[in-house]
Amino acid sequence: MTIPTEIRLTQALLRPWRSSDAESLAAHADDREIWRNMRDRFPHPYTLKDAKEWLAFAATLPPGTNFAIDVGGSAIGGISFEPLGDVFRVGAEVGYWVGRPYWGRGIATEGVRALSDHAFRHFDFLRLQASVFSWNPVSARVLEKAGYTREAINRRAMIKEGEVGDRWLYVRLRSG
Repeated sequence: MTIPTEIRLTQALLRPWRSSDAESLAAHADDREIWRNMRDRFPHPYTLKDAKEWLAFAATLPPGTNFAIDVGGSAIGGISFEPLGDVFRVGAEVGYWVGRPYWGRGIATEGVRALSDHAFRHFDFLRLQASVFSWNPVSARVLEKAGYTREAINRRAMIKEGEVGDRWLYVRLRSG
């Protein structure tokens, strides 16, 4: 079976990243509020050089695992899943972000739901998980609306910009 590399949503298209996405990626990713809710490997400020480096890296990832969120032909965010390793190989970690002008439109929720269905349909995962920093309840709500359940609160498990916080671990299990 061929793994699809595009997933059509009602408001957006999940598609492979393109080298032509560099300017749009840099423009949307260079936002402190996005950076504050991402892992440290997501730079801030987010420059055109960072965007080009990310796009070169994204081109090496397995097809059907990492997508640009495209609205009107422009990359306005990203969504992906990364398989876990070793004894945790039955699962994958989901991550996503959407540029600020597109917040509150349901794009992230629809994207997470569609990406999760895609991951279960085309890969052998038993579970998908996503981490949310405790100061980001909006992202927790995205996951809940996409069928995820909060499985754990990892107390004082992370630090961002000198602030220690809890990690909320959300999980969606393969049905059946």
